[in-house]
Amino acid sequence: MELADYLERRRAAIEVALAEALPAPPACPPVIADAMRYSLLGGGKRLRPLLVLAACEAVVSADEAEALRLAMPAACALELIHTYSLIHDDLPAMDDDDLRRRRPTSHVVHGEGMAILAGDGLQAAAFALLARLPVSDGDPLLQTRKLRVLATVAEAAGAAGMVGGQALDLEADPSPRHDRARAGRGEPAPVDAERLADMHARKTGALIRASVTAGAIMGGAPPAALAALDRFAREIGLAFQIVDDVLDVEGASADLGKTPGKDAAAGKPTYVSLHGLVRSKALADECLVRADAALADPGLSGSQLPALARWVVERRT
Repeated sequence: MELADYLERRRAAIEVALAEALPAPPACPPVIADAMRYSLLGGGKRLRPLLVLAACEAVVSADEAEALRLAMPAACALELIHTYSLIHDDLPAMDDDDLRRRRPTSHVVHGEGMAILAGDGLQAAAFALLARLPVSDGDPLLQTRKLRVLATVAEAAGAAGMVGGQALDLEADPSPRHDRARAGRGEPAPVDAERLADMHARKTGALIRASVTAGAIMGGAPPAALAALDRFAREIGLAFQIVDDVLDVEGASADLGKTPGKDAAAGKPTYVSLHGLVRSKALADECLVRADAALADPGLSGSQLPALARWVVERRT
């Protein structure tokens, strides 16, 4: 299947599953249900759920329908967590942005308090979904896989992963509103290439790695394939952030769906600010080479994962 056809089919299935996964009245108040739907169903690349599904399909021995049954709950959970992180990242206390996915951000539409609660609700819904589906019916193997995925996603989303990366980002941000995050030091924490890579491996890369790993676990990947897929995901997570930094400089608001140039204007450390545009693009290409190589030994090159990796590097949004 060509990548464009694959993306169209899988995204359609993801959108349906996401809508079904959201809490709705009367189980929750309409006001919070509306705020959660606004951000979750407002578009997006759906990269993380696509990676979950593609990783599962790469290793699963059953048919396509069974792969989707096994992996779709984790795919939706990763997108719920990703969307919650975007809502919180856009808040005035964080990156203070008013545009996301080509629409006003959650706090602009619903107010800061409701935006915080919408993010909280999406995160909780993600873990409820992982615990609930797919139904195991007493199958100990499936129960074990679900527990492994729960632990993997929780670690990636928490202080060791995404939250920790965001904390490092605040600590390095020179904006006066983040003075307290610097614990009275006054100056932002210095960021060299090693610290920048660590920050983004947590802030961006951790959820991307968890997406690939979760799909592989649900598909029953053997240890060698799981290790290879994790190496692949590390490279894709890094490439995604490098390309994001490049697009922040070169992209247009209409294409990106968010405000370009904010990182440079705020003086935040990025791959472009440390390495320049030309070297940053070369670094992303090098990630792609290593990602492809990681899939070669376990025989996973025939899956959709290499095409998704190239899409990450060549994207313009």
